Amino acid sequence: MAKILLEGLEFFSYHGCFKEEQLIGTHFIVDVEIYGNFLNAENSDDLMQTVNYQKAYQIIKSEMSISSKLIEHVARRITNQLFNSFDLIEQIKVKVSKINPPLGGKIANVSYIIEEKRKK
Repeated sequence: MAKILLEGLEFFSYHGCFKEEQLIGTHFIVDVEIYGNFLNAENSDDLMQTVNYQKAYQIIKSEMSISSKLIEHVARRITNQLFNSFDLIEQIKVKVSKINPPLGGKIANVSYIIEEKRKK
């Protein structure tokens, strides 16, 4: 099994439980690990034999543009859309991090991670 990484994808989005977060927005970072058998792509140099990471990025960007209260919900939507869009994905790890969350103290970020294998 091989892994494709999309790391440090930065977005300015409007996710949060507080009204202010949904009005003024904040910064988020998304990291995605995509696992699968990409041996055919390795041998053929054919984009159709792998996960097109440009298309994967567009899916992530689209989901990040939909306002949500919870980063858990955002991570689930990203996971579902990637699985639905690419049959070659066998397993995925999605991490959504909110930068400088409003917790009343100094904290760099809060993250939520989903790790999931494709249901057969």
